[in-house]
Amino acid sequence: EGSSRRRSWGLLVTAGVGGTLVALYAVATPFITPALRKVCLPFVPATSTQIQNVLKMLENRSGSVVDIGSGDGRIVIAAAKRGFKAVGYELNPWLVWYSRYRAWRDGVHQNAKFYISDLWKVSFSHYTNVVVFGVPQMMPQLEKKLEEELERDARIIACRFPFPCWIPDHTTGEGIDTVWAYDLKHSRGCETKNLEVTSETEF
Repeated sequence: EGSSRRRSWGLLVTAGVGGTLVALYAVATPFITPALRKVCLPFVPATSTQIQNVLKMLENRSGSVVDIGSGDGRIVIAAAKRGFKAVGYELNPWLVWYSRYRAWRDGVHQNAKFYISDLWKVSFSHYTNVVVFGVPQMMPQLEKKLEEELERDARIIACRFPFPCWIPDHTTGEGIDTVWAYDLKHSRGCETKNLEVTSETEF
């Protein structure tokens, strides 16, 4: 009888440990997976100063707002509170579900939508205002993608790292809180700029 009881406890402990490991794996995997991708885009929450700087760049703007890699949704929710129709794309499902909960809790779920998606598989052509918290490795490719997809009246707001070729129309903040705004009608790719520099040098 004692041996049978010990065996039962052993099975319960094994099942408990196994279940805990599976649960931890399910929770941790969406956070670890981005680090294994070709371009790592880790989740780093926006500071309150960064959010305020982004909102400054959205003043007097109209149309929709999209946050590329929306994390826990704070930029999308802040924009929705200012009256924008705001959308966030995020690869981590846990962060998307949490963002949806926060939008519902703050009463802006009608204007704040979140989708689980890879940014490289989404077309941003119907958005007027684009916000991105990127990393240096992804900015050249993203710059090209946005230039091809967006309308000329679009504004792109970059946080933490600027785009490599575009010259910002507006800049605010300092250090990690710096935000750069690019009006696409003024921005041109690296090839055009290189041609202009060559021409100016020749003359």
